Amino acid sequence: MQTAITELLGIEYPVFQGAMAWISDADLASAVSNAGGLGTIETGGGNAELVKEEVEKAKKQTDKPFAVNIYLQNPHVDEVVDYLVNDSGVKVVTTGAGNPSKYVERFKEADIKVIPVVASVALARRMERIGAEAVIVEGTEAGGHIGKTTTMSLVPQVVDAVSIPVIAAGGIADGRTMGAALMLGADAVQVGTHFLVAKEANIHQGFKDAILKARDIDTVENGEITCHPVSVLRNQLTREYLAAEKEEAAKDEPNLERLNELLKGSLRAAVQEGDSKHGSLMAGQIAGLVREEATCQEIIEGYMVGAKKRLAEVQNFFN
Repeated sequence: MQTAITELLGIEYPVFQGAMAWISDADLASAVSNAGGLGTIETGGGNAELVKEEVEKAKKQTDKPFAVNIYLQNPHVDEVVDYLVNDSGVKVVTTGAGNPSKYVERFKEADIKVIPVVASVALARRMERIGAEAVIVEGTEAGGHIGKTTTMSLVPQVVDAVSIPVIAAGGIADGRTMGAALMLGADAVQVGTHFLVAKEANIHQGFKDAILKARDIDTVENGEITCHPVSVLRNQLTREYLAAEKEEAAKDEPNLERLNELLKGSLRAAVQEGDSKHGSLMAGQIAGLVREEATCQEIIEGYMVGAKKRLAEVQNFFN
């Protein structure tokens, strides 16, 4: 399946692996890239040395393209960019949680393609103006930090508004949903939640089991009052947080520190300890469609077979 994205990046399949904090390491990224997609290493709050360790590890595990995601709120972001531009050999970066404008020219000079995550038409247009090679359009169905508009309604609006390739993110569970995104005009899809249960994902089995047991109604949003809504699986932590959020929202001066304290260390607890009660089990709304563990190769092949089947069925319908 050749698209503008596969040609731009030199990958076999138009499938990106999302950058998930504490999860998207060199092992997962290289496995996705070896399977024909675009693996992504997350940087979070790490310094340049930590990022270098993951990049060098990935280089030993794959000779295929992979990306590094730049978390623009990282206090070490400048030194991370310096490393990526000067020493990494990485050819693709994705960005999130901010505006990458100040770094775009440096990336271009280093022949690094910049693909920001956006959650609106206006931001997509702005990214095109500053020189982004493509945009990842993330809808509210996604896991982790999310925007307000659904993937189904946002992707076609962005496709109509920009001339650069669009990657659809949020709600991509299988070949059917991938096919739907391609029919909306996307050139590729980004997958996060499904890769949580990849055999190459270095997360606690308790987190994987929570995804596999999830039902259609098991995701919830919290963080609305802080203007940073997050999609997670329901558990004791979300119940306590939502109750506290409701109390603080009723005050003239909400105590946001109280809310932040409730979440402190909760993602690490989920990823590393498998704490299904007090851990932040970040996941998208498609968690209920993820039913078994598989290798990255099997996951991507399943998407491709399913998408081709659905697209062929649609074509036959009109013939």
